[in-house]
Amino acid sequence: MQSTTQKPAARQERIDVRDDYAVCAWARHFNVTQARVKEAVAAAGDDAEQVRAHLTRSASERPSA
Repeated sequence: MQSTTQKPAARQERIDVRDDYAVCAWARHFNVTQARVKEAVAAAGDDAEQVRAHLTRSASERPSA
């Protein structure tokens, strides 16, 4: 008998910018301002991994002081 074990699908986390508490929590998680979270969601969509990638990409493109 063959085992047909399937890996569980990775949970896709979404960022709801209409929920102030969630935006605040994600801002703390990403160590950015709430405005940056909202900007990133507008640019990359509400998927947390896409937002993380956008914020990382944006941080590397900013000129250093």
